Amino acid sequence: MDRSVTPAPGPRSPGRPREFDLDQALDKAIGTFSENGYFATSLGKLTAAMEIAEGSLYKAFRDKRGVFLAAFERYLLLRGERLAQELASTRTGRDKVRAILAVYADYSHGKAGRRGCLVVGSAVDLASSDPEIAKRVAAVLASQERRLIAFIREGQEDGSVPLRVDAAVTARLLLCVVQGMRVLGKTGRSREEMASLVDSALKLLD
Repeated sequence: MDRSVTPAPGPRSPGRPREFDLDQALDKAIGTFSENGYFATSLGKLTAAMEIAEGSLYKAFRDKRGVFLAAFERYLLLRGERLAQELASTRTGRDKVRAILAVYADYSHGKAGRRGCLVVGSAVDLASSDPEIAKRVAAVLASQERRLIAFIREGQEDGSVPLRVDAAVTARLLLCVVQGMRVLGKTGRSREEMASLVDSALKLLD
C-alpha cells in the first residue's frame, strides 16, 4: 500500500508541500506527542520532528489535532502488531496474560519508558477537554480490559488459572498495573525494575 503523500506534478512554488512518507512522519509525531504531551507540542516542534513543511502538514492532516488523531491510530496499530507477535507463541491463558505484562514492562524502561504512552498521555492531557478523544481512549482501555478478561477465563478453562479468581475484577486490576507501568516508566526506571513486576502481577492469578 502506498503511504506517501505526493504533490501534484509541476514546478514547486515557495512553501509548496513536499512529498513525504506518511507512516514515517506519523512515527516521529508519536514520539513527540508521547514525550511532550499534546498541548506542549507546538506546530513548529511537530513539523520539525516530522521533518515536513507546514504546508505538507495542512494538506495531509488539516491541523495539529488531525496529526494527533492519525498518530494515535498508528500507535495503536503498531502496539497491536507487537502484541500479536508475542501472543503467537503462547499456549495457555496464563501465558497470554504474562505476554501482555512482559510487553508493557519492555515499553516502560529506558528511552521508550521516558517517552511514555500515547494512550495514557491522551487520557491525562485531552480526555477532559476533547470528547472525541476521551471516547477513543475509553474504548481502547475497555478493549484492553476485555482482552484480559478473556485470557483469564481461557486460563480457567485450560487449568492455568484457578476458578476462584474473579476474572472481571482481576482484569481491571491488571489493567491498572500495566498502565501504571507506563506512568512509572516516565521516571526513568530500569529494565530489571520493570521486568520484576511481571511475576509479582501474575500472582493475582494464583
